[in-house]
Amino acid sequence: MVTLQLNRVSARYGRRPILEEITTPCFHGGQVVALLGPNAAGKSTLFRRVLGLLKGEGEVVISGTSAERPVGYMPQDTGAKAVLTVYESVLLARMQGRGLKVQPEDLAQVDRALEELSIASLGERDTGDLSGGQRQLVSAAQALVQEPEILMLDEPTSALDLNRQISLLTVLRRLADERQMLILVALHDLGHALRFADAAMMLENGRLIACGPTADVITPALLHQVYRVSARIESCSKGQPQLIVESAI
Repeated sequence: MVTLQLNRVSARYGRRPILEEITTPCFHGGQVVALLGPNAAGKSTLFRRVLGLLKGEGEVVISGTSAERPVGYMPQDTGAKAVLTVYESVLLARMQGRGLKVQPEDLAQVDRALEELSIASLGERDTGDLSGGQRQLVSAAQALVQEPEILMLDEPTSALDLNRQISLLTVLRRLADERQMLILVALHDLGHALRFADAAMMLENGRLIACGPTADVITPALLHQVYRVSARIESCSKGQPQLIVESAI
């Protein structure tokens, strides 16, 4: 089973520290881990550091995998300008590192990714003609089609309507449960984190403020400290935790 652990992971822009000695427990396949924090907390930077796109001190330890490219990544904005159909763009993502010859299995995986995210009907559409939410789902399909063992998604629900948000997070939860993927997802909706994530990391100004089971991280005290809001956590009639924000501080 794939595992991921960070040991005193740091990074700088020039002399300015942007991540400060982040150490986590060992996350493993089958978990959904929510990456939380206000804007500019360091969430995207941490993803880039884990991917090796940003250099720094400390160790990013991935073990339990023999895959050549075990990590799939969905950034906030791909910035892609190529004129491709949705199907072509997902197939291109599939073929990265696999050579030029497309095999039947490659086409099957593209079909599977589009179906899982309910965007098969967009297959022949040009990516440039899509809405922001549709482009987010295509980006998620591009990450998923690579069959990673660790899937990292940077605010994948930011442009989605409520139905699509729940649908995508339900798919991610199922991928963790059924395929034993380790999924790290940056979220601004803490209610979604309470519902779908097993564990959470709370960042502020490049520092790890809390890390552990989601209910131990999303607490009134930490929300007051990090988000500057007065909030409480209550259980609904089904026993699920509900976040109620009363006021900004």
